[in-house]
Amino acid sequence: MGPIWLSLSAVLVLAGLWGGSARAADTVLVFAAASLKTALDEVAMQYEAETGHDVTLSYAGSSALARQIEAGAPVDVFLSANPDWVDRLVDQGLVRPGDVVPLLTNRLALVAPAQDARVTGIEALPEALVGGRLAMALVEAVPAGIYGKQALNTLGLWPALMDHVAQTDNVSAALRLVALGEAPLGIVYQTDAQAEPRVRLVGLFPEDSHDPIIYPAVRLGDADHDFFDYLHGPAAAEVFSRNGFGLVSQAP
Repeated sequence: MGPIWLSLSAVLVLAGLWGGSARAADTVLVFAAASLKTALDEVAMQYEAETGHDVTLSYAGSSALARQIEAGAPVDVFLSANPDWVDRLVDQGLVRPGDVVPLLTNRLALVAPAQDARVTGIEALPEALVGGRLAMALVEAVPAGIYGKQALNTLGLWPALMDHVAQTDNVSAALRLVALGEAPLGIVYQTDAQAEPRVRLVGLFPEDSHDPIIYPAVRLGDADHDFFDYLHGPAAAEVFSRNGFGLVSQAP
């Protein structure tokens, strides 16, 4: 059996059911940024095959997941798409600083539908959006959207584009708008562009145009499992690298 995927709303229902009793020690509940889905699904399947433990995965924007941890969701591991939401949990005493390890890096990308070859570079962005929208995750809350707004500001493009942005709850939803042809362009992660054959990579934003894209791994709860450590091991590293992620550390 592969890892179980749950929507955030389903996790909240289960949180209510689990509130009064401990879960089985061999079941791991993982909250993860939506951009990790392709790679993390594979990592979780490997872990299950090697250990016999079950993994339940819930994907959403990092901001939504962090708020559910604040509300008491019974999570074992949290993978955020930026450190800020993790820092907030640390500041509230919900996470011990020693249980946070930078795990992965990524790049910010401009994508277009695969069959549309009209846009050839980021510099053509304003003109390319005439009559269309730029798909982005929430620019004030979701990491991909925050990074995207920073990059557009640095490049002097935000004033011309801000009224043409279609904001979505997470980066996967922004990617889907472009893949379905409902938006002519979108700002997502390089790994998203690599995983979705219905889009093409127009260009990568300069790394110095936005804050470094770091995915911290966070250990929560007291469940008797080693999935947090497994994320830093060679088997997981191979999957993450193959899916386009950079590796910050392989040892907790």
